[in-house]
Amino acid sequence: MDNSPSPDKAGLHRLSQEIIACRKCPRLVEFREKISREKRKQFADFEYWGKPIPGYGDPLARLIVVGLAPAAHGGNRTGRVFTGDSSAKFLVKHLHVAGFASQPTSETRDDGLLYRDCYVTAAVRCVPPDNRPTKEEIRTCASYFDRELSMLKNSRVILALGRVAFDSVLDFSRKYYGSKGSFHFQHGRKFNFAEGFPIVFASYHPSPRNTNTGKLTSRMFSSVLKQVQKELVVD
Repeated sequence: MDNSPSPDKAGLHRLSQEIIACRKCPRLVEFREKISREKRKQFADFEYWGKPIPGYGDPLARLIVVGLAPAAHGGNRTGRVFTGDSSAKFLVKHLHVAGFASQPTSETRDDGLLYRDCYVTAAVRCVPPDNRPTKEEIRTCASYFDRELSMLKNSRVILALGRVAFDSVLDFSRKYYGSKGSFHFQHGRKFNFAEGFPIVFASYHPSPRNTNTGKLTSRMFSSVLKQVQKELVVD
């Protein structure tokens, strides 16, 4: 008998529509729309999304992957988290190898990509200048992030990509699970923030800045995903 909680698909859909319509952060609204007007030369004929990005994946997923924010010419262009940029290329290729993605590429919203037992989201829903959201912008987006995590009731493992994602997950655990103590981001480390809260694994973000310099390699990221798989098997 399947004892998994029923997915709140309607609730996630309503939240997604609310996220897409959000204009709460003037700096982010101005920047995302500026990028969408000016475009990158190679995407001159592409109609940019230019709005906030909701999460995407399996509502009953046991694995939640949390990134930082949409890329200027990735999610901000395509309208789907981790789609159409170098970070997406790295992440989805490895999720596919690990069995969490139906295909190794994520190029457009209608490319057929499906996540299996996996839901992908971000701490901040709009592309920030220099990939650096302010503390206030992160706090504003936390209202969406917190509600989204609360609806993903089957989650058992959270993979936090980078320090901002890690801190956002930690803040959520403190607000709703009473997490106490000091936890510091460290690539490849496993964390237990609070009783009843999903196990958290930390990884460097798969940004070109990290993957092109060797700070994050395929071997390093694959190792983290193997730990995630092992945790889910135990679960």
